Amino acid sequence: MSILDNLNPEQQEAVQCTEGPLLILAGAGSGKTRVLTHRIAHLIFEKKVYPGNILAITFTNKAAQEMRERLEKLVGIASQHLWVATFHSTCLRILRSEIKELGYTSNFVIYDDSDQQTLIKMILKEKNLDDKKYAPRTISNRISNYKNELKTPDAAQKEPDNNYFDDQIINIYDEYQKRLKNNNALDFDDLIMLTVLLFKEKPDILQKYQERFKYILVDEYQDTNTAQYMLIKLLAQKHKNLCVVGDDDQSIYQWRGADIKNILSFEEDYEETKIIKLEQNYRSTQNILSAANEVVKNNSRRKPKSLWTEKEGGDKIFYYTAQDEVDEAFFIVRTIRQILDREQKEYKDFAVLCRTTGQFRAIEESLIRSNIPYRVFGGTKFYDRKEIKDILAYFKIIANPLDEVSLKRVINTPKRGIGDTSWDKLVNYGALNGKTIYDVMAEPEEAGIATKTAKSIKGFKKLIDNFRELSKSDITFLTNKILEDTGYLQELQLEKTVEAETRLENLQEFLTVTKKYDIESQGDDLSTFLSEISLVTDIDNYDADEDAMVIMTMHGAKGLEFPIVFVTGMEENLFPHSRSINSNDPEEIDEERRLCYVALTRAEEKVYLTRAWKRTIYGRDAYNSPSRFIEEIPDKYLESSQARTREEKSSFYGKALNSPTPGSVETFSLGDKVEHNKWGEGVVVSVKGSGDDAEVSVAFPDQGIKKLISRYAPIKKV
Repeated sequence: MSILDNLNPEQQEAVQCTEGPLLILAGAGSGKTRVLTHRIAHLIFEKKVYPGNILAITFTNKAAQEMRERLEKLVGIASQHLWVATFHSTCLRILRSEIKELGYTSNFVIYDDSDQQTLIKMILKEKNLDDKKYAPRTISNRISNYKNELKTPDAAQKEPDNNYFDDQIINIYDEYQKRLKNNNALDFDDLIMLTVLLFKEKPDILQKYQERFKYILVDEYQDTNTAQYMLIKLLAQKHKNLCVVGDDDQSIYQWRGADIKNILSFEEDYEETKIIKLEQNYRSTQNILSAANEVVKNNSRRKPKSLWTEKEGGDKIFYYTAQDEVDEAFFIVRTIRQILDREQKEYKDFAVLCRTTGQFRAIEESLIRSNIPYRVFGGTKFYDRKEIKDILAYFKIIANPLDEVSLKRVINTPKRGIGDTSWDKLVNYGALNGKTIYDVMAEPEEAGIATKTAKSIKGFKKLIDNFRELSKSDITFLTNKILEDTGYLQELQLEKTVEAETRLENLQEFLTVTKKYDIESQGDDLSTFLSEISLVTDIDNYDADEDAMVIMTMHGAKGLEFPIVFVTGMEENLFPHSRSINSNDPEEIDEERRLCYVALTRAEEKVYLTRAWKRTIYGRDAYNSPSRFIEEIPDKYLESSQARTREEKSSFYGKALNSPTPGSVETFSLGDKVEHNKWGEGVVVSVKGSGDDAEVSVAFPDQGIKKLISRYAPIKKV
């Protein structure tokens, strides 16, 4: 059976074009993973390329895992020699071998977002800076932006437009980098930035990896930032056998540094670039694709393409206007129930996509009341839970005692009577005498610490020393020892609260993770385990076989597909987001439009678009007009729960000619019998406020209680 079998002509061409730079413009659902994996198989079997000379990079662990699994089936044992990984995993692997050239040791730890915030707060405290004026979140975002643009503190300091606030941020950035290095720690952005700096400062190391990776494939190229772009450019500049796959219409990560120019100007960066378009979609119906095409074509900066499919026609996109977010959620539940009753569907076939996580609550509450199983992606990640971070902090100081952030986290967890004052004395004594905090812990009295507390500190250090002796054991054994010997497990068991019980359950689940790792790792050390854990994302835990519907953000849904998709909150100021509307940069609205394109093309069979007349989100009531993206979908692709008119925007909240005049709106009282044009007869059970803006709650048989705004409520007294 030929590698080219079951590929369409454009896919075959992309597989066979192996030499020189290649740009594959792959529309949503066009089979790009199939092309990438078959291209690698073609290189190995037809071009006789050694698998170890091939590097395939993607953005998510899930995508990398899927690619590895497909390659195992295609090329068998040869797949073991391939480098198939995310940008961060690839750089981590390189740095574990080479980082000593930059003054670190190979057992460095990786700080997550929470660790970064802790370190920044330490620096602010030492510099006597107000954390309200210099918000740690703002600072970490600015530092991340600098790193994504490959700007060291020195480079950032030279920018001509810096003001006093910028200078202070850069000073904090400078101290932050020094402290990371002192702690033998990296953050996520360092993984890529330091690899690029390593290649620039050490040409011999760059040459070694250039010679190793003679063929490079990059997935989702439209999402690359400056640092990722430069990493690929450096690695590919010798052999120039670079194949990038992407879709400028799905570039939705500008807010985290992605630069759409990287894909739009690829042929300018690499001479003799060949461009192949994959426009045949294997996922969605033509009606869904046509609607998505109509929306995204309103962007001017794009490479023209038009998705098509052999799945002609298909259901129209259903557009529902709800009274509020509760009604919106009820519509979703009711629709799911109706589909399950009449079609051979399962809960896992449904996904609800939201622009913001603030929309999750109302939907979750409705699903819970209806006993519909669901999973949320975008909430608190498993590895961000306190008890899990505590255990990982123990792991980090066992692997790397220089890590003062992790040391501070657990030196008094569980309680040992070692407070902030004692910690500050350890820090100051160490700084004055050129010693690490871990070393000072062996002689805490010298730092002016009282005898009782000093004894606790020595006892804690002895515990860590013992754990370090055991660190070559399997991870599960080490975890159990930490939980038992520190008293962590006992403290939770004695607490006897629901929260403590939940934490104990989470720790049991963590032991499931360690057991799996111990079986599969073949003796890898603690640093390797920590590296793998640090790169796990929330979506990596998505199990397509679990029969539960999914709630997630539109950004989080990228790369996934579902038979039936609800796209919620189709309102101005929510989607597109108010930040984009108020921005002076038209590219921000373009990115929101691309996000709409991504959301629509997640669906295989049906799409439901919903919006609310009134929405309470983050504690505020909002009355937003319909999203402009609704207006960009022609009527022929839409079906509405109500008569959908183009005057909807102009008539919004009484602005049309037929708007009610003051005093013309019917008033309602408790106990009134009313009739709704869709839900039938009901009884008023509550009235809040007065006049046109009164909120009327009506109980409808079989529909529950609906909250309506008097001015717009399609109800009348009976």
